[in-house]
Amino acid sequence: MVDEPDQLRVLLADQKASRLDEIAEVVAELGHTVVARLFDVADVAEATRRELPDVAIVGLGENNQHALNLISELVKTAACPVIADIATEDHEFVDNAARRGIFAYVQHGSRSELAHALDIVLRRYAEFSRIHGALGRRVIIEQAKGILMERHGINAEDAFADLRNRARNTNTTVLGIAEAVVTTYPLFRANPRPPEAGD
Repeated sequence: MVDEPDQLRVLLADQKASRLDEIAEVVAELGHTVVARLFDVADVAEATRRELPDVAIVGLGENNQHALNLISELVKTAACPVIADIATEDHEFVDNAARRGIFAYVQHGSRSELAHALDIVLRRYAEFSRIHGALGRRVIIEQAKGILMERHGINAEDAFADLRNRARNTNTTVLGIAEAVVTTYPLFRANPRPPEAGD
């Protein structure tokens, strides 16, 4: 059985309302949620702050520069990957968009082709997010283990057991305990020098 893809919060930006409607319908059919539809670059910062999209799709309308400006602003402010949707093959636009940080592009043809292309890219992004999130969680847990090993003179196995036991005893996750250890560690480090008078 194939896992269903994670539901993503999708922000759409294009110059044409009709194009936004078409992409929004396809995104919804794929099981994702459209959280904003934008036309103007000036609206990007507020919309991304308010909606916290997982991914953004920018359609290439009549003005390449407008689409490129939308991509630049989304990459800068949204902290989410941006997918470009182009009607026809446009190597110059794709090169410029890639320099500005797009995650991928899809070439829109028929509705079924668009649905298929978006499905592939959004699944790829969902998988990327799962892997990235797992790696980030592992880094935090490894940092916490290192701190416990240093502070208590124990080995890695015992440090992980300590994290696991504390998680169980406090009805939280190992990651939650690890984050607490990493966050509070600087507060309890020994001073490298004794305090001087007046400190």
